[in-house]
Amino acid sequence: MSVKSRNKSAKPKVDRPFDAKLLERARQIANQYRIVLEFSDGLYFGKGVEYPGAMNHGKTPDECVANTRDILTTGVAYMLEKGEIPPAPASEENRTEQINVRLTAEEKMRLEYTARSKGFRGISDYVRSVSLAGGR
Repeated sequence: MSVKSRNKSAKPKVDRPFDAKLLERARQIANQYRIVLEFSDGLYFGKGVEYPGAMNHGKTPDECVANTRDILTTGVAYMLEKGEIPPAPASEENRTEQINVRLTAEEKMRLEYTARSKGFRGISDYVRSVSLAGGR
């Protein structure tokens, strides 16, 4: 599998193959991720729930899922290769703990805007993902 993405907007830009064992581990993780599909202008568009930056498209739902799964695998492999911990599959963790953070109205608005612009469903997902990934 080449690691060159079919989606030009994806972050990982690697033009060489990954190590086979690392790629298989990445595939196992990515296969557990949820994908959201939308239909627009004759194409299906897919986005990873746990990895919102991973997006792709296809002419059919199956093609879209396969293409999105491919870019998810690439993103996870890239993270593993760099020694980073990819997001856990949503089904793996039952989130039972809660924290409260007081914000000004402007801070909340900015966080909501940033979360949505980066593909997250809301502030909680954005803050959790960014903070657990080391602030990147």
